[in-house]
Amino acid sequence: MSNRKLNVFLPLLFAVVLAIGMFLGHKMPGSNTGGTTVFFTKPTRGPLQEVMDLIKTKYVDTLDADKVQQEAIEGLLSHLDPHSIYIPPSALQAVNEDMEGNFQGIGVEFNITADTVNVISVLSGGPSEAAGVQTGDKILRVNDSLVAGNGITPDKIRKLLRGPAGSLVNTTLLRQQKQIQVPIKRGVIPIYSLDASYMAAPGIGYIKINKFSATTFDEFMKAMRKLQQQGMEKLIIDVRQNPGGFMDAAVRIADELLPDNKLVVYTKGKDYPRTDYKTKRPGMFERGALAILTDEGSASASEILAGAIQDWDRGAVIGRRTFGKGLVQEQYDLDNGGALRLTVARYYIPSGRSIQKPYGNGTAYDDDIMERYHHGELVNKDSIKITDTVPYKTASGRRVYGGGGITPDIFVPFDTSRYSRALTAIYTRNTLSNFAYQYYTNNKETFKQYKDAEDFTKNFQTSPALFEEFKAYAQKDSVPGLQQLSSHDDIEIRTRLKAMLARQLYRTEGFYETINATDPVVKKALEELSKQK
Repeated sequence: MSNRKLNVFLPLLFAVVLAIGMFLGHKMPGSNTGGTTVFFTKPTRGPLQEVMDLIKTKYVDTLDADKVQQEAIEGLLSHLDPHSIYIPPSALQAVNEDMEGNFQGIGVEFNITADTVNVISVLSGGPSEAAGVQTGDKILRVNDSLVAGNGITPDKIRKLLRGPAGSLVNTTLLRQQKQIQVPIKRGVIPIYSLDASYMAAPGIGYIKINKFSATTFDEFMKAMRKLQQQGMEKLIIDVRQNPGGFMDAAVRIADELLPDNKLVVYTKGKDYPRTDYKTKRPGMFERGALAILTDEGSASASEILAGAIQDWDRGAVIGRRTFGKGLVQEQYDLDNGGALRLTVARYYIPSGRSIQKPYGNGTAYDDDIMERYHHGELVNKDSIKITDTVPYKTASGRRVYGGGGITPDIFVPFDTSRYSRALTAIYTRNTLSNFAYQYYTNNKETFKQYKDAEDFTKNFQTSPALFEEFKAYAQKDSVPGLQQLSSHDDIEIRTRLKAMLARQLYRTEGFYETINATDPVVKKALEELSKQK
């Protein structure tokens, strides 16, 4: 009986509720005279969206709406800080892959010379090595696409070679003037953030970090374990030209170097409450001499690590003043497949100083590094401009300053003589790399005598015959001034040529082990660490 009553009254109840809702909606402030209820009110469009909609529907000519929208977004962001950026859908995957530390592809490095895709390195243990691809192979076809002699670009070849792990890509390669068909099953390819880790001197380890990605901490710990097994008692961490990345990676590495419960960095913004990031557990290298190598390309997470080490007087910062990026970004995905990387807070290192250099008010932010060069800062520590005159103190009471990066404890000037007319042409035209690749592929057998990068660094010499062969190659590449090379140019070319050949043999590990043998900043770090017990 009660169920039948309920069935009778339910429609009446719904009608009453709906009538009340319509009445309230009509009487609410802002309702229009037509009595539209709040349930059906259209969201208010801002003037920016109104203008975009009118352009799309009413403008006399056809426009690329996506391009116009991107330019409008970038125009809006130009009124913010230099690090709030829009990432279009076409670029987001590459950006995310770089920070995640992997992508899906076939595992080769290549360069393009004379419209030819050359395999310059094959990832050890990767899909291409398993399929039999060799350094020196030339890629002619990828599936049905011709990639030789038709203006192929690096972006185009990457899109053709990459794809879901487990999928098959059929390649046609040219090897010793013979075409061969090589099917390759794609896999997950790591993007390493550590370029090198080796013993730079008895008891002194060296680690080169090129960015702070999702895999950096794990790579760092693996390198540390290897070096400690080799007798490491002192450590050099090289973050020169490291643009930063994930703050968490820098904090976790600092946790391995500093005692427990030490502040590494804190963040704070207008709508972003202060958050402290401290060391939490016993670290792998809390004792032992330490040096951090920096330069004007060291930014963000690199500066967090260097700043924490400096502020706690844990080690020496050696090199040149860092970039000065102390802003925190969060990434927000957008409906169009792109993303907004928006600054939400600032970084402050343990002494309380901000490392962000000035921006806005007519400051030529992007030209700052060139200004340092013209001002003389790169060659003279006394020329460093301190923008924040408020003094801060390290744990031991040493005076330090903020407002423009980390000023090193030990300054090593930039070698301006590296950019003579001939050397500049050699670097900008990639002449050394291209020659090293050609020389290696023509002389593979002669390099089998070297067992590893250390053996190569100690025993390989750039012979007069090899040097003359390079000069002849550079002459064809229209490099000027080859007949009037200075003694410095001569040494620089020989050193770089040896390093590029080491890279062909042992990838970035070989390159840095070879080039660091004459690097003035590394040599200074070795000198300083050797003095310490």
